[in-house]
Amino acid sequence: MNHVSKIITLVGESPNSWVEATANLIKAAQTSLHGITRVRVVEFDVKLADEKIDTYRVKAEVSFRVEK
Repeated sequence: MNHVSKIITLVGESPNSWVEATANLIKAAQTSLHGITRVRVVEFDVKLADEKIDTYRVKAEVSFRVEK
C-alpha cells in the first residue's frame, strides 16, 4: 500500500527538561493531527531568565499520513 505523509515543524516547551518538552509537543500534536508516524527532534535550546535556565525547548519535525 502506498502512503503519502506530510511533515510540519513544531516547538515544544517545558520548565523541567527536554524530554518533557518533547512529550508536551507530541501530546499537543496528537490533539489535532491523526496518524502521526514519526517525530524527529532537530534542535534543542533553552530560554534564560536571570542567567538561569527558565525553559527547555525542542524543535521537531512531525510526520503524519495524509488521508485520501
